Amino acid sequence: MEYELIRSKRKTISIEVRNGEKIIVRAPLRSNEKVINAFIEKNSVWLDKAVEKSIKRQQLASRYEIAEEDIPLFRQKAREYLPERTWYWSKITGLEPSYVHITGAEKRFGSCNGKNGICFSYRLMAYDEKVIDYVILHELCHIKHKDHSKAFYS
Repeated sequence: MEYELIRSKRKTISIEVRNGEKIIVRAPLRSNEKVINAFIEKNSVWLDKAVEKSIKRQQLASRYEIAEEDIPLFRQKAREYLPERTWYWSKITGLEPSYVHITGAEKRFGSCNGKNGICFSYRLMAYDEKVIDYVILHELCHIKHKDHSKAFYS
């Protein structure tokens, strides 16, 4: 399996999958190749699933590309709809964000920071209401659970 190796001042080895198929391995400066390859082999099942998931994400994203001239419209729709819908779900769940911002993020639809502020990408407006509601609820849940643990998903 081919990968890009990046050595840096770090203590652990990590694997990242980008843009469908690009695999990046980050390792401490002095890690030898046997240790790195053993780490990759040990995590091969996870890596195969991550590559497959990344490819599917790329395919899905390409179906919903927004034309340059439509970006202002999508931004405006997002500014009008997403905060209002977030407050709707906030009242139902009792999970209240400190603020809601609209961004142009390309890699994620939403995020929740440590101060319970929620950001949504205007690109989310290219999807149907069920997907939008799922992302809103997902980010609201991060107010209570800051990670993706079993407690978060329950």
